[in-house]
Amino acid sequence: MNYRLIEVNDKQTSRQFADVMRLLYHNDKNFICPLDSMIDDIFNPEKNIFFTHGEAIRWIMVDEKERLSGRVAAFINRRKAFTFQQPTGGMGFFECVNDSSAAVILFDACQNWLEERGMQAMDGPINFGENDNFWGLLVEGFMPQSFGMNYNPPYYRKFFEDYGFTPYFEQVTNHLDRKKPFPERFWKIADWVRQKPEFDFRHFTLAEADSFMRDFLEIYNDAWQFHENFSPMGPDAAQRILEQLKQIVIPEFIWFAYHETEPIAFEIMIPDINQLLKYFNGRPTLLKKLRIGLIGRKNILTRSRITIMGVKPKFQKSGIESALFWHMDKAMKEFPQYTEVELSWVGDFNPKMRMLHESVGGVFAKKHITFRKLFSDQVKNERATVIPLNTRDKSGGKEKK
Repeated sequence: MNYRLIEVNDKQTSRQFADVMRLLYHNDKNFICPLDSMIDDIFNPEKNIFFTHGEAIRWIMVDEKERLSGRVAAFINRRKAFTFQQPTGGMGFFECVNDSSAAVILFDACQNWLEERGMQAMDGPINFGENDNFWGLLVEGFMPQSFGMNYNPPYYRKFFEDYGFTPYFEQVTNHLDRKKPFPERFWKIADWVRQKPEFDFRHFTLAEADSFMRDFLEIYNDAWQFHENFSPMGPDAAQRILEQLKQIVIPEFIWFAYHETEPIAFEIMIPDINQLLKYFNGRPTLLKKLRIGLIGRKNILTRSRITIMGVKPKFQKSGIESALFWHMDKAMKEFPQYTEVELSWVGDFNPKMRMLHESVGGVFAKKHITFRKLFSDQVKNERATVIPLNTRDKSGGKEKK
């Protein structure tokens, strides 16, 4: 079979880029199509802040009968590309018929485009944006994915490995059954911490959204400082996150912790609206016709997803995470239809967060892998750097007796 690539550069090809998924997954009961508008926004310089320091390109692939057969995107985040041992770009939104020769064409297009721009490696499949959405290749746990999580058929893994991609890090997602009680030891720590007068816990409110997002930004840039190749988040990126949250947020699902007046930790949980989106096949015009009240009465949404959690290093090992979970659990009792919490995702470079998931009773649900392809055989591939367990000491915090 012969294939050719077409660059996505107008409304028609953009629509075809989205249609590839609908064609390839039409018989897959586990697949939930993401909103077309959500994908389009990622590649819209007016909507995606990453275009201020990067660039991206997309292709669709057709066969000799002009049938859609695949798609892919390549991109460069210049704030991070040159922080690795070798300049590293990204590729993602990969979809392909079950034909290895077609996969090679898609991979080659990405590598060639990136090499022309000075890159010496590419990570994939990843997002041209933050890593909370569309990141990693699903290799275990082929189930209906939650909002923002990548889904793909099992045969993609062989495509990546045969092309020379090797694992850069693994991402584990655990699920929490709210019908089962938290471990007793966990609750004792939470109860002890939450009653300390110097700590205050508040849930997000739309009325104070701007203030909470400033607190989020302060915590995030402190808590993530020891992550490999970290670059601070700016206020524009935080504002984009806020705009997205406003569309789906339940305020009582987002919690912040304060030490006296200092913001020190947060936990962001969202309803898994994929349980609703599965009925609309990526078409937002249909979604707008459904009223929020109708959603609640039918109890369509039963699962939530904790997308991100952070604690300033100097307050780690203080039980703050336990207290945040305590407040989250208490708030969720007002929403009994939510019986499952997805804890996603934690890389194998973050042993502290993996231990936290285990301590609350999280059960393994799925695994994604972020792969890296080096363009030169002369360079040795290395795994992502593990975050040290003693970041609290590194940040100047002191262990409490």
